Amino acid sequence: MNTAEEKIVTIDHEAALRWPAFDDEAEAAVCRIMRDGNVSTHPVTREIENDYATFTGRRHALSHSSGTSALLAAFHALNLDPGDEVIVPSATFWASVLPMVWCGLVPVFAESESETLGLDPEDIRRKITTRTRAVVIVHLWGLPCRIDEIRKVCEEFDLRIIEDASHTHGASFHGEPCGSLGDISVFSLQGDKLAPAGEGGIFLTDDPGYWERAVCLGDITRIIELGSPSRRFAATSMGIKTRIAPMSAALGRVSLRKLPEFNRIRNLNHRWLSAQLEELGFDSFLPKAGVERVYFEFLVRHRDPDFDTSGLIEILQRLGAQVTVPRYPLLHQQPFFREGHVARLGRYPDEIELPDYAGLELPRTERENLRLIKLPNFCHLDEGLLEQYRDAFVRALEIHQAENS
Repeated sequence: MNTAEEKIVTIDHEAALRWPAFDDEAEAAVCRIMRDGNVSTHPVTREIENDYATFTGRRHALSHSSGTSALLAAFHALNLDPGDEVIVPSATFWASVLPMVWCGLVPVFAESESETLGLDPEDIRRKITTRTRAVVIVHLWGLPCRIDEIRKVCEEFDLRIIEDASHTHGASFHGEPCGSLGDISVFSLQGDKLAPAGEGGIFLTDDPGYWERAVCLGDITRIIELGSPSRRFAATSMGIKTRIAPMSAALGRVSLRKLPEFNRIRNLNHRWLSAQLEELGFDSFLPKAGVERVYFEFLVRHRDPDFDTSGLIEILQRLGAQVTVPRYPLLHQQPFFREGHVARLGRYPDEIELPDYAGLELPRTERENLRLIKLPNFCHLDEGLLEQYRDAFVRALEIHQAENS
């Protein structure tokens, strides 16, 4: 094939895909911290907490150095016992799961359902044992999971919900903003996220006890302000430091203010291309009525479950499209779980029997993951690139059919 003749996507991608998109306001916010001189405990770290509490309607917020450290705080805050089990997805970034092992908690993988790629409520129910204490939900790529059904299961078995909302700044489920849907909720502010701060995370809850335990884990400046017996840990914390850097907090505040406009543009772009691809036989994960999604990432799949996805990706790449497989490898297939590192790191009591991670299969999750095509994030106002992607898909399907007939 003469690739030069076949290329359809010819417009330069840099302007359309550039992210994060910081401007003079963001630069001024960082410079203000530098001029103030307090680059460690500046009040801006409290200001971003107030911003996110208001944004989600939560009573308590605590800023963190990363979404990973905020998730570690979430697992610590539940105050569970070593060997207690937490049901988790495999189709997610590792930070949704691995920090719990440091707390002695046991990850139990459940299947994803095919509609949103979130945890399957019925498989959650099947995986519950007498040691199950909590569930981690992830709104993958910006599409809220089936939280109403998951809540019913968790209420029935008295399980706590940790909501990893890192992909869903600005999404909502029947009027409830993502970030307010768990007993504890967490946002990442890492540079790829919809409201980036470079690095950072936000811990959110309505429970003052959870918030206080998160403070005690690693915000030594805040512990000394506590009016409870937990103040006795002010000299040590629980041995780590989790607080956000003020310059990151300053960036994060500006990003959150600009989030509605950036989401508007992303939604406009991705909804337009979604409509085009839906007509070509693809499922673009459009939300159901009452659900507002956002686009941390843009993934589609062919409606035919037996369609040769890998072959189509190769053709699209030949045509100039920047498409690939999903960015996250499935966790249950990774060496951390397959090679026994969970047991070594978790140092569980002798009587605790871990799941057979080496032999674990999640056939539905694995099957759905192989069907996905990851497109670029079209972050800015489009000047023809979306039309070229539509045309590339049209041509790729023609080539695919010819090559497989």
